[in-house]
Amino acid sequence: MARIAFILLCHKDPKGIIAQARRLTATGDYVAIHFDARANPKDFEEIRQALLDNPGVVLANRRWKCGWGEWSLVGATLDTARAALEAFPQATHFYMLSGDCMPIKSAQYAHGFLDAEDCDYIENFDFFESDWIKTGFKEERLIYRHWFNERTRSKLFYASYELQKRFKITREVPSDIQVMIGSQWWCLRRQSLEKVIAFCDSRPDVVRFFSTTWIPDETFFQTIVPHVVPKKELRARTLTYLIFTDYGMPVTFYNDHYDLLMGQNYLFARKISPEAIRLRERLGALWAASGVHFPISNEATGLFRFMTGRGRIGRRFAPRFWEVDGSLGRQNALRLVVAKKWHVAKRLTEAIRRHTDIPAVDYLFNEVEAHLPDLGGVETTVSKREHHRRALLKLLFEQFESNRLVICLDPSALHLIQDLCSDKADTRVLLIDSHFDDAYLRGHIRRVGLAGSETSAEVVERLIPTVRADLEHEAERLRDADLDALQSIAPWRPADDNAAQLAQFLDVTPEMAHQILAAEHLFSD
Repeated sequence: MARIAFILLCHKDPKGIIAQARRLTATGDYVAIHFDARANPKDFEEIRQALLDNPGVVLANRRWKCGWGEWSLVGATLDTARAALEAFPQATHFYMLSGDCMPIKSAQYAHGFLDAEDCDYIENFDFFESDWIKTGFKEERLIYRHWFNERTRSKLFYASYELQKRFKITREVPSDIQVMIGSQWWCLRRQSLEKVIAFCDSRPDVVRFFSTTWIPDETFFQTIVPHVVPKKELRARTLTYLIFTDYGMPVTFYNDHYDLLMGQNYLFARKISPEAIRLRERLGALWAASGVHFPISNEATGLFRFMTGRGRIGRRFAPRFWEVDGSLGRQNALRLVVAKKWHVAKRLTEAIRRHTDIPAVDYLFNEVEAHLPDLGGVETTVSKREHHRRALLKLLFEQFESNRLVICLDPSALHLIQDLCSDKADTRVLLIDSHFDDAYLRGHIRRVGLAGSETSAEVVERLIPTVRADLEHEAERLRDADLDALQSIAPWRPADDNAAQLAQFLDVTPEMAHQILAAEHLFSD
């Protein structure tokens, strides 16, 4: 059975650290503690005295003064890992934790999870090719030397960087390693950690290189582990659940997040608020529990993104730089069918294709299959279409040999709608209004990933009013956008009114509009 040695990096809350160590060792696991040398010496002494007689606890031989973005965090981890390897010969896995982490599964579940597959868990994405780094320094992290802490000595940090940049004082990455990047919260098997330590002892040049990179805790282990462990034995994920805000700060969890956290496919979570006393008590008791069933839903990240995104004006469909001067042409007529219920819009475009000679495609910026012709490859992925949307639409006009085109868009894509309406082409919008009953909303919540198959009905019911308001708000935003040509149809309006709106939208006769709208079950869910 797996026995875990937790490598615990901490700098505050001695009582919480003591409780964490006692809790984790009570189930037969181990804890190796590094307490920041910058912290209060009295706090460290309190920890040392309280855990002195616990055979499952060891303290790192050296206490580093740790700083964000510095090598000191990696140095502290390495020294603590060495202490754990020596002190706990029966440990099979070594799991990185911080003082803000708490278990969201039982020890019984965690041991079974690790026993189920002989592998290591560590994020390891290509440093240069992946988009793991969203903003700020990228290559600069490696090719320049960083001796100063960016947060506490920012003037020296940036002065050093500017001097190296000005005089082109750069360096090469060690030629025989591929730099990888990922979260610092990993879980490695004993033999893998021993290989990492052996590599460090035999390759001081690599250690020296990383010791002056910026934020090496995101690259050092992530690079060395794939270098010494076969790829088939690696899982590029962390077992510690954490979410980051748009500002790069970790999301903090509180007392009402217990059920949500239990449903995530992770063993621990970070960060748990110090004020969330009840949550800490429940999670602490959970670690020692047995026979607990954990229905995995993984809805937390989707819920967070949804809730924080509400009311925000996105920039997803802002014009790309190569499209600023582009135009679809004054001679072309573009018609935008905007509907939240995609099946209704697709029935309408199918009827338009059947009854008229107007080319009509479906949600070409959302779905791969959208009734598109062969366009030489630009249509093969949704991302390609979005990146080259004006070029794509021009190609469609040419391919269909028509100066008219109907496409479907989701009302959430307001900036795309506004962007296309500002084009020189004759662009009109048809909004298909909808009523969102509870049954539809339950399905929508699951379709967009806000809830999984294991999500409780109670959680889904709590989401329904919020999601309904959000969908209704999307339609209101479209109406408030003051578009020059906006028509709308709805299932509750008289057939003649809908036909008049559609006729104006498509430039067809009212009789033809009636035929199109007579499509079977057009508005049905």
